[in-house]
Amino acid sequence: MEVDTQHYDDIIIGGGKAGKTLAPALVADGRKTALVERSLNMIGGGCINIACIPTKTMVASANVANTVRNSAAYGVKTNTPSVNLAEVIQRKRSVVQGMREMNLHNLETALDSNLIIGEARFVAPKTIAVTTTEGNNRLLTAERLFINTGTRPLIPSVPGLTEVEFLTSESIMELEYLPEHLIVLGSGYIGLEFAQMFRRFGSRVTIIGQSEQILSQEDPDIAIAVQRLLEQDGIEFLLKAKVLRVDRTGNETILQIQVGDREITLQGSHLLVAVGRAPNTESLNLPAAGVATDTRGFIQVNDRLETNIPGIWALGDINGGPQYTHISLDDYRIIKANLIDGGNRSTRDRLVPSCLFIDPELAQVGLTETEAQQQGYAIRVAKVDASAVPRARTLGQTDGLLKAIVDTDTGRILGCSLLCHEAGEVISTVQMVMQAQMPYTVLRDGILTHPTMTEGLNILFSKL
Repeated sequence: MEVDTQHYDDIIIGGGKAGKTLAPALVADGRKTALVERSLNMIGGGCINIACIPTKTMVASANVANTVRNSAAYGVKTNTPSVNLAEVIQRKRSVVQGMREMNLHNLETALDSNLIIGEARFVAPKTIAVTTTEGNNRLLTAERLFINTGTRPLIPSVPGLTEVEFLTSESIMELEYLPEHLIVLGSGYIGLEFAQMFRRFGSRVTIIGQSEQILSQEDPDIAIAVQRLLEQDGIEFLLKAKVLRVDRTGNETILQIQVGDREITLQGSHLLVAVGRAPNTESLNLPAAGVATDTRGFIQVNDRLETNIPGIWALGDINGGPQYTHISLDDYRIIKANLIDGGNRSTRDRLVPSCLFIDPELAQVGLTETEAQQQGYAIRVAKVDASAVPRARTLGQTDGLLKAIVDTDTGRILGCSLLCHEAGEVISTVQMVMQAQMPYTVLRDGILTHPTMTEGLNILFSKL
């Protein structure tokens, strides 16, 4: 069979945030560039199609239902909300489709016929074979290659799990009827967002966590505060729990669980597996290129995102760094600075914010108290309840906790965790002060608009 062979200056495998942003920049730099994406349904990457955008669209619907359900507390009487999950899903699809079409237009404008839809695999360090969705085989070579293939739901090794129907973070967003009892396996970001979402839609929800606390990367006081908030929503927790076996009988999924020194049986209508993400590397045939991976399959890179093979870089979730879209975007900035702008950027010391989109949100940047202590800092800790913020009282959003870690010697903010309304927005103000290496007194003494949630930073840092 004759194979079509083409040479490029640059090839990008995968069109996630880093890849889709890098492609037009390389073209503008005069580089002949191809971008290979496995499916038209994944144009724009995981964030747009299966992660951030669709989940937050559904979170918004869940929060509307919760607001209606609790409207009497605001002096507004309404009927009990009736959630039509099929319509929620349709709204989610509409938002995703609009953003996917926008990204497709941008890539086609920049790349024209060099946007290739198909499955790529290495056959040599600088050569990939692509089987297109039309069934054609193409051989592409390039001076430089950039891998941006992202991740997928991790499926743990649990006896019986693969023999029963279970949901992942992707398939649950296509479920058009409400689960009677949703069991969530996993107590991290993904599991908690879906747990609260479906509880507010009207499902009974039980979370199973293997660790002693949920959100194992957070300080215990923050994790406990989040758990209490979710318990107020009616979510049940089983922690320090190990699933021994999963079975399906009729319409029920049955889990045998070890909790401490006792074994219990838990039954639910649906099981969501949300224990992490696995790298999309297995189909790339990385050994043919000599690209090294870690024991989990993530591509190993240095602080300039270079793999062990010269001329090959790995960007976004696939390189094992923080799995956030804003990190993938910063990976693009590093590549652009170093390869196009003549700069010298790296991943060293970059400040990584995060946000858990439950209600209220949990946002975090910098070190936790635990991490600061482990790194030997002399620290001061400020804490205040969200109810101390006037804006929170006007909104009836008084649950939560604000916490900051400050270096005693320099007065600089080492880290901050905000569990409060609009925390994801407010944390950016803290981050800017940290990036400017200014002391915490800038936030303590700054004139911040009243009444806003950001004003809570005046209150928080005055505790020092």
